[in-house]
Amino acid sequence: MPSSMPSSTQIAHDFPPFFRVYTDGRVERLVTIPHLPPSTDPVTGVQSKDVVISTKLGIKSRIFLPKINPANPPQKLPLIIYVHGGAFCLGSPLNVATQSILVPLVSQTPAVAIAVGYRLAPEHPLPAAYHDCWATLQWIASHASGAGTDPWINDYVDTGRVFLVGDSAGANLAHYLTVQAGVNRTGLGIRGLMVLHPYFSEKVPDKMIRYLYPGSSGSDNDPKLNPTSDPDLEKLCSSRVLIAVAENDFLKPRGVEYNETLKKSKWKGTIDFVENEDEDHCFFLMNPSSEKAKGLSQILISFIKQK
Repeated sequence: MPSSMPSSTQIAHDFPPFFRVYTDGRVERLVTIPHLPPSTDPVTGVQSKDVVISTKLGIKSRIFLPKINPANPPQKLPLIIYVHGGAFCLGSPLNVATQSILVPLVSQTPAVAIAVGYRLAPEHPLPAAYHDCWATLQWIASHASGAGTDPWINDYVDTGRVFLVGDSAGANLAHYLTVQAGVNRTGLGIRGLMVLHPYFSEKVPDKMIRYLYPGSSGSDNDPKLNPTSDPDLEKLCSSRVLIAVAENDFLKPRGVEYNETLKKSKWKGTIDFVENEDEDHCFFLMNPSSEKAKGLSQILISFIKQK
């Protein structure tokens, strides 16, 4: 007699190109991006290591450190907090796409970066990702006095110079963190928010977001999913925002609307708006060695370095 019954092949929910769910509850992801172990990049000397944010929730993040000369250590460096995208159901702080965007930023700024990990839907329905990202921001903030649990952050990070960046759904989450940091005192000095090809909901929500977030209407009246309905938007804890869109991206209108929403709100800050012509959604992750991807990376570096 077999030790286990075969998995069901009957599909209960199908959301290409992201995932499908079978009647036995099994989730099959249709896109996989290889994970990389922590390492030292042979070209730039950027080191990486993994840290556990919550053993209870299984939240892990990856920290990236630029090449350090022990004989002449630098003054404390800015911190980049990166939140990956993937429609809330794909992606990881440990994969090759995360490394491709962070290694150039860390080495050329220079800066320390932490790639935020969060539990993925649908196994962990939204708002789990929001809660996990906030828990990670609080963990980072625990280092503001220099007495946190991680020596890299204690020794090398200026917690008064923090920048949040996210792409697609990660841009949504990075925006949420920046608002919550304004609502709640964190002890971090957030200097800038970089929103790349952001996902925000529309008036008529698609079926997938309603499935991933069963406790929400999934529409633009949910402040987590859309800043146009967020009563705390004016508390966005950054005086500078960079918004990047791509000409051929189906999400471009949402980035444009986000720009207009900030302009019309009571938030008082400056906005840099960038559009990449002839490019599609998150092209910089698909082809990080392209000239336009390198150009966008330089824009992010300049934004961080700006006084």
